[in-house]
Amino acid sequence: MDWEEDDRIVDLEFFYAEVQQKDVSRRLQVGHQFLEYLTDHRHSADLEQDSKRLDKIIDEMASWVNSSNYKVTLLGLDVLSALTDRLIERFRTYLVTVIPVLVDRLGDAKDQTRDQAQNLILKLMDQTAPPICVWERLAAGFKHKNFRCREGVCLCLISTLNKFGVQELGVSKLVPHICLLFGDSNAQVREAALLATVEIYRHVGDKLRADLATKGISSAKLQAIFSKFDEVRHSGSMILNYSNDTAATRDLLTF
Repeated sequence: MDWEEDDRIVDLEFFYAEVQQKDVSRRLQVGHQFLEYLTDHRHSADLEQDSKRLDKIIDEMASWVNSSNYKVTLLGLDVLSALTDRLIERFRTYLVTVIPVLVDRLGDAKDQTRDQAQNLILKLMDQTAPPICVWERLAAGFKHKNFRCREGVCLCLISTLNKFGVQELGVSKLVPHICLLFGDSNAQVREAALLATVEIYRHVGDKLRADLATKGISSAKLQAIFSKFDEVRHSGSMILNYSNDTAATRDLLTF
């Protein structure tokens, strides 16, 4: 890439100004330039030398992710993913800015956007902060006004459990949020909450039965949930060794 444009050096100061452009075609051009800049470590050595400009760029990328133009949204997600790769643990400072917009995109109408948002969330858990820290902010999504977001957060929890297991998740703090969704007005959300609960059961076993019995869930609903648990247990798809159920869950969960 030519690191000059119209006699201007293409550096962090350049991007600080350009990412604030509102024109879609210009955003798409600048976004791809910024991705190239991030992959050229020699040229982008100034990335962390000006925290004020970097802060503003990440704020702007969050607004791109919330754009009504799906190409801008996807490019914003790509840039945030590249910044995560580049900053790794240092990106943790920006979770407060980034997580809320990712939760919004979990409810996007387009599959690609939802998938890309979830993939970035999982990357943040893998590279930036432990899953329990990321979920402290994600948990607000269980109460999101958009039913697709509530559904998406439940599905993201399933993906988190499949990728990271339960040990570092602090899942006991999430169970009450999921229980509230059993009474959600939307059937898709109720189904996603059930799927998430079954996935937790696969990992922690019968300690979850005892906890759910204290959550004020109707008897009929509770029996339906427990029937799903029985199906999973009898199918041999438990993650937790059932013979070690009591001892293992004592270590994994404190309700």
